[in-house]
Formats: sequence, structure tokens, C-alpha cells
Amino acid sequence: MCGIVGFIDRSNTTQKEQIVKNMMDTIVHRGPNSAGQFIDEGAALGFRRLSIIDLEGGTQPIKNEDGTKIITFNGEIYNYQSIREDLIAKGHIFTTHADTEVLLHGYEEYGVDLLQKIRGMFAFVIWDTKKQELFGARDHFGIKPLYYALMNGTFMYGSEIKSFLQHPNFVKELNKEALKPYMTFQYSALDETFFKNVYRIKEGHYFTYKDGQLDIQQYWDVKEQETNMTLEETVDLIDDTVVKSIEAHRIADVEVGSFLSSGVDSSYVTAVLRPEHSYSIGFGDNSYNESIEAKKLAELIDLNNTSRVVTGDEAFEYFPLIQYHLDEPDSNPSCVPLYFLAELASRDVRVALSGEGADELFAGYQAYGMNTKSKAVKVVAEGLKKLPKGMRYSIAKGLKGKSFKGALHLYTSLAPAEEFFIGQAKVFEEVEAVDYLQPEYQQSPTIKEIVDVHYEKVQDMSEIKKMQYLDMHQWMPKDILLKADKLSMASSLEVRVPLLDKELMKVSEVVPTKYLINAENTKYAFRQAAARHLPEEWYNREKLGFPVPIKDWLREEKYYQLVRNVFTQDFVKEFFDQEKIVKLLDDNFAGTVDGRRKIWTIYTFLTWYQVYFINEGVKPIPTTIA
Repeated sequence: MCGIVGFIDRSNTTQKEQIVKNMMDTIVHRGPNSAGQFIDEGAALGFRRLSIIDLEGGTQPIKNEDGTKIITFNGEIYNYQSIREDLIAKGHIFTTHADTEVLLHGYEEYGVDLLQKIRGMFAFVIWDTKKQELFGARDHFGIKPLYYALMNGTFMYGSEIKSFLQHPNFVKELNKEALKPYMTFQYSALDETFFKNVYRIKEGHYFTYKDGQLDIQQYWDVKEQETNMTLEETVDLIDDTVVKSIEAHRIADVEVGSFLSSGVDSSYVTAVLRPEHSYSIGFGDNSYNESIEAKKLAELIDLNNTSRVVTGDEAFEYFPLIQYHLDEPDSNPSCVPLYFLAELASRDVRVALSGEGADELFAGYQAYGMNTKSKAVKVVAEGLKKLPKGMRYSIAKGLKGKSFKGALHLYTSLAPAEEFFIGQAKVFEEVEAVDYLQPEYQQSPTIKEIVDVHYEKVQDMSEIKKMQYLDMHQWMPKDILLKADKLSMASSLEVRVPLLDKELMKVSEVVPTKYLINAENTKYAFRQAAARHLPEEWYNREKLGFPVPIKDWLREEKYYQLVRNVFTQDFVKEFFDQEKIVKLLDDNFAGTVDGRRKIWTIYTFLTWYQVYFINEGVKPIPTTIA
């Protein structure tokens, strides 16, 4: 695991050397083991390395045989060995045993078709010194980040936006259109980031940059191939693929640990992996403590588990640093425990497996169709789902807005997904966000415009698979995977996600909808596969996410005052109706409303803004050690 930075322009070579070094130093946490760079008249490529495979020989940048192509790469390719054998048979000469060099020679041999062959997580660039052309790509799901900006004649790219701040041609400006959608989604929801004119290369895309022209193309997307497999066949296929994926993801020249929560996903991974070390985080006695439940499972299956409790004081002290590492504001409360979990694991290991991806691939979220606890209502809904689409939509139209018991579940089971589903997070209603924002920040793409880009591509899919598709292209790459990468790399830890794998995605595409979610449970078939490795208490457990006690924190005097101090500062008036957000905070503290998620979302943005605009992107240094 590593970090990459670089830029394309024809400025003075000596100046390039210092600039790229400064950019590399900004992301040293991504690769503390070594650094490397390549500079010529057209480009500067920089690299920071966290050594995982070929510890001695995998230093980058790496050149091809005649030195005309140079690669820097962040990620892991899990099937690199078989591709390497094919390339050697075709005459390519390797100087290392690293997966990086397989990408380089693979691009020489296969061109863009290389992206169809590789299995893994990646963001890489290859500079062609003859053509003076840069080629780059990001993995199928967006596990590894890759950003770019084109400013003042310079094309710059990197694993983290903060590296751009070190380039003299970078113009730092807030993207005013990003704030309103963020208020609803809780994450940066547009393709353009919170920094004006800074964009992310989207998941499953590659680019070429030459002579000032940028061309971006998609090379992969989800393909609907639902089959009529039996439940037994489905469960067999899922479990076999999960086990093989975990085996592939454990390949490393260093020890591999795992994250372990109370949920089925990380428990499944840990039970199959059986690592020497597993890690858990909790928040003490006043809230649900996942680390206690994780410890129980570890004891049941005879594994070592290391855990710690995070205090409110630690959470608030480290929160500016967490937002610094994220590059953009993300008010997902799980960012807090994830940061501390990665730090805990990094004390022992360089690599940890985690459970991200199963909810999106196998329909694990309750919002996909578990809006009631009534078994009778669920059974009725399952029966109505078998009706023709037109009839389902007509019944849903009649149910819309009704308030009898089970009405919401019936409506969301029958209505077109695009009518009600925008993804897993929904903090502010759009009209409510406008009410809180100053006029200058009310203009942006609408929520409907953002999600319809994805829904338009999947009109023939089932409603559940439509929702999964949206989450695969919004929630997962822009929130779930982003925080997993940034907050693990903050502690120089590589996190791998074996449940979000190219081969497992092929399985997900063929699973019958009725085995994804039904009256029994979410991700039904996946849980049956996990049952082969876990006690029932774990494989059938309701999804909780990372339980974070922000409700308690915001009603405790010292944390309430801390947030209020931020809300009442003068700079806040630029963005929000200050009187309204302070009233929301005060009413929540008094217990007359539950505004915790809205308050946390505003507080997150303001903390991030302080870090990057008021304090000029200087890394916050907590006074206590985690």
C-alpha cells in the first residue's frame, strides 16, 4: 500500500524536484518505509511506500526494459502471479517480484485490456516518455482514491487532495455547490470535490492525458445477470467464492490481521481468515459496546482479540485530525471509531482485512426493504412483489403518504426505487438544507439530478438491485470506501476488503433477488453462507453499523459547549443561518428535539473548513496520544 502524487507540465526540472518532494511529504503517512520519484522535461512522478510484498525489491517508480515507461502504483493486485507468468512467457523481463511491475509490463502487452484481467484494488499511473502521455486507472469499486486537477497549465494527480496544496499552480477555493448535497448525503456527493476544480477519477474508469487534453473512459460496471439458482446452489457459490477471496487477500510478506465488530461481515471474514490478531473498538458502558460482543465471538472460535474503549474526550480532540485525513468533510459517525481501530491495529500489523462491501453486493441494508418488524407485513409485501411492475407501482401510488401500521414498508417494497431511495444516508431533507443555508450556498445540482444519473442506467433491474446499484456508485466509493482508505492509511495500515472483490461481484450479479432480501432477513443467502462458519447469534444479527454515542455527547455539557463555541464563531455566518443552527443545537441539548445527525453534519463541515481554509491545511496535532 502506498501513496502516489505527480504532475504534468514543462516547467524547470529543478523546481519540479522540490515541488514533487513537498507533495510526497504531505502523504508520508501512506508510505513511511521509502520514497521515490521520476522527473523529466514533461512530468514529475512521486511515490511513498508501505512495504507489503517484495519488501526489498518493490521500490517505485519502476521502469520497463528500455526505460520508456515508468509506473507508480497504490494498491494490491491479487492475481498478479498468474499474469506475471504469462508476461514472462511473452518475453517480458522482470527486475522485481512486485505486483507493480506486472501492471507496467501488462500495460505494454495488453494496453487498456489489462484492466479486464487484473483483480484487486488499485490506483496507478504510467508515464510514457516517448509519447509524453500519462495513463492512469482506478479499480472497479473505488477502493483506492485518485484525484486530479487541471490548473494554470498543470495537470496534477494524487491519492490525497492535500498533496495538491503544495503545488504553486494549485488554486485553493471552496466548491460552493458541494455543501447543499452534503447536508443531505453526509458525504461529498458530487464528482467535483469540496475543492473547486478538483475531481475524483470515478470507480471503474481510466484516463489518458496528453498535450493538455484529458480523456476519461469507463472500463467496468455492474452487469445484471440474475439467474434461477436454488437457495442451496446460491449459498454454495457465495461461500466458496468468499473463502477463495479471503485466501487471495491474505497474500503478503507481512502479517495480516483483521477488524472484528459484532456484525456478520467482519465476523465471517475473521472466522475464515483465523488471523493471529483481530481488533475491535467500543465506547464504554453508556452505549452499545461492539468490542464486548466481538470479544465473545473471538473466544467462541478461539481467536486472539485486542480491543480498546474510546472516550468522548478522545473523539473530540482527534476529530479535526480525522477530517484532515479525509480531505473532504464526512459526517458518518463511524469515522471516529474507524480512525482509532486502524491506529490500534497498526501497532502490530501492516495489513488488516475488513468487512466492507457485503451490504452493497448482497443487500444488507434495512433501507432495501426492512422498514418494519412485523413478520405479517413482510410476508404480505413479499407476495405483492410478485405482481407485474405496473400493478406494483399503482398500489404503491395509493399507499404513498398513508400512516397505518406497515404502510411505509409496503410502499417502499412496491414503489419505483427512484421515488424514495437516495442511498444509505439522508440527514437533511433538501428543502430543509436550503432553509439552513445562506443564499450563496443554495445553488447546486438537486438530489434527484445526482441519483438519476445512476437510476437511468438500470431501469430494467429489480427495485432492490436498483438501490444496490445506486449505493455502489454513490454511498460506497464516496463514503464507505473513502473513509476506510483514508483513516487506515492515516496510521500507515493497509486495509483489504475481500467481500468487495471482482469475483464476488460476479456472484452477486447472478443471485436471485428473492435470496438477497426477503421476509426472513437482509442479505439472506449471504447469511446462510456465513452460517457455515459462525454461531447463529452472529450470522442472523441485525445490522448496527458502528454504534457511536453522539446523542449522549451532544447532551453532555462540555461537548455541547465545545460544539456551540464552533457554531457561534463569525466565519459560520458565511454558510449558515447562525441563529437557526444554534437553536437546533440548544433544542437538542434541552431534549426537545433529536437533532444529533444534523448537528454532527454541520459540525463536521465547520471543523473541516477550519482545518483546510482557516488553518490553511496545516495538520492538526492532538495534545494527547491515542
